[in-house]
Amino acid sequence: MKDIYRGTLVRLGAESPEVMSKTYLKWDHDSEFHRLADSAPAQLWSEKKLKEFVEKGDEKQGDKSFRFSIRTLENDLLIGSTGLWIQRWNQGDAWLGIFIGEREYWGKGFGTDAMRLIVGYGFSELNLRRITLGLHSYNERALKSYQKVGFTLEGRVRGEGLRNGVRYDSLYMGILREEWLTLTK
Repeated sequence: MKDIYRGTLVRLGAESPEVMSKTYLKWDHDSEFHRLADSAPAQLWSEKKLKEFVEKGDEKQGDKSFRFSIRTLENDLLIGSTGLWIQRWNQGDAWLGIFIGEREYWGKGFGTDAMRLIVGYGFSELNLRRITLGLHSYNERALKSYQKVGFTLEGRVRGEGLRNGVRYDSLYMGILREEWLTLTK
């Protein structure tokens, strides 16, 4: 039987709020990371505030949140985080979030490997029907990764964001269970 938490480059794991807040603190000082992962203005948080954010996020979502750390297989380094947030259990819909915080692992397939794991988890373990995600149009690396996993562009909100005085589009992508099953046969 296949290990659903282990890919070719990474594995999904679980971390304490203390470990995640210490790691987030390191990534928090990278403004490019902020701009790729979030549309909110980049800002620096204290370790205490990051720990509270992690703890409250877990409490608030309850049984609708499935969050994992992303660790390399080669050296067990914590390089990112991913998760699924159930929108409606009765519809089988979830939003996916992912980021790789360690720059030296950007653009080398680690995020794509983690995407395959979290999408497979959503369809095989959570019995989801659809997984949706959002990204900024300027994040071309993420767009290519999501397309490799099977996501299709489903929507564009033109000029929704502003970075460095330039408007950018917000993109929305989705994958359905039957599309995933076809890709993984």
